[in-house]
Amino acid sequence: MSSFTLLRAEWARFRSARGLVLAMAASVLVTVSLGLLVAGGARTSCVTGKGEEPCPAPVVGPDGTAVSDRYYFVHQPLKGNGSITVRVSDMTGQIRLPDVVPGVRNVKEGVVPWAKAGLLVRQSLKQGTPYAAVMLTGHHGVRMQDNFTHDVAGGPHNGPHQWLRLTRSGDTITGHESDDGKTWTVVSTVELAGLPETVEIGMFVTSPGVLWDMAKAFAQATAAFDRITVKGGNGSWRRDDVGVVMESDGKTPHHPGGVVESGGRFVVTGGGDIGPATVEGGLRADLMLIGGGLGLIPVLVAAVLFVRGPHPAGVLAVKAVVIGTVAFLAGLVSSGVVVPVGLAMLRANQNPVQPITLGTELRVIVGYAALTAAAAVLALGLAALVRRSVVAIGLAVALVVVPHLLATSGVAPWLLMITPAAGFAITQSVPTFAHVDVIPSLLGGYHPLPPWAGLTVICAYAAVALGAAYGRSRWETTVSAPA
Repeated sequence: MSSFTLLRAEWARFRSARGLVLAMAASVLVTVSLGLLVAGGARTSCVTGKGEEPCPAPVVGPDGTAVSDRYYFVHQPLKGNGSITVRVSDMTGQIRLPDVVPGVRNVKEGVVPWAKAGLLVRQSLKQGTPYAAVMLTGHHGVRMQDNFTHDVAGGPHNGPHQWLRLTRSGDTITGHESDDGKTWTVVSTVELAGLPETVEIGMFVTSPGVLWDMAKAFAQATAAFDRITVKGGNGSWRRDDVGVVMESDGKTPHHPGGVVESGGRFVVTGGGDIGPATVEGGLRADLMLIGGGLGLIPVLVAAVLFVRGPHPAGVLAVKAVVIGTVAFLAGLVSSGVVVPVGLAMLRANQNPVQPITLGTELRVIVGYAALTAAAAVLALGLAALVRRSVVAIGLAVALVVVPHLLATSGVAPWLLMITPAAGFAITQSVPTFAHVDVIPSLLGGYHPLPPWAGLTVICAYAAVALGAAYGRSRWETTVSAPA
């Protein structure tokens, strides 16, 4: 029998099996209904002086990424080329820990790993505008960062008495570091295209919140700057708590920053962050696929039942093509409906939504379809290998669905690196960044592997399972053949 004839026969066999068709339909129904249920029920609001109102759209950086842009800034105008040099002589902070006594705030001394204190140049104080900064961090040494998403490591210094320098030459910004103020090392050089002649340059401090199990709590950093030298500056020092949030009265700053100046020494306190807003930037497209894990269960069951009993190696390969194609189409319908419709519902309900490019949205949609196909082929391979439907279904669910559900609740996120559940990374719509600490849960958008690497893991599992089943079938054919 030719391969084409065999393919047509297996396709007809699948279509005639009403239970298998209904299983694929159930997968679509579960995935879409759960996603739209989440989208329809999402209501985010912010308290202002006028009461509860819809939250504003996320601040967007130069490349379209949602960003956090809150910090305390002591600055002055710089016209043309110039530089600023300081010594960070001290860096402390406060972080809120879980309450020991209920209702009593437990605030302790300390700094979070990505607390930042250093030098900043940007074209204006408008949030989201291009910038470059060289800084001392809480536990990541000296860094040079620009335009929110770019980060370059400098020296490992994590304590006080670190010298920093930021130099402007046209659109070129260079960050330097020194341990003694005499011998300088370049941390990095960046280009800020279209930088105006007059920019703002100065000292800044900020600190993201401290991470608890599934939440983020208050943290602030305080840094002392001395030995300050400005070349090319134009004017007196100005003080701005950029991006500070107001209390419900609309007038009182919530956790404000501040500065104390004495004898040319500035002690600056700030909270917030300058970097990508992976969580605070709004609801994400991949949340629309929150039912995708459960939606895969009917697909896995259908794939196992499609291959009950031993089959010749050639038939097994054709069955894999058929079930993989059908699963891909089912996944494509699911994601192709729930992602765009769910995002439209979120926006209609005035929820802030993370910016997403057309290319990323298509990758999420088609990627989920590819994940569904790979999971189906894996289940088919397991069924052909173990020859017991109940065992194969249990194995497939344990390998693909269970790790995903555990990671969603923040339990054992490392399973997303070593199990087929790593394939869900292909649906990640907001990337993680090395210079932003995140809660290790899928609800927070955390995936330990990049999208395509995660999909490669489940495809490798599927290939191994199918290859092993194919080899077993050929061996059995050889053994049973007459001498």
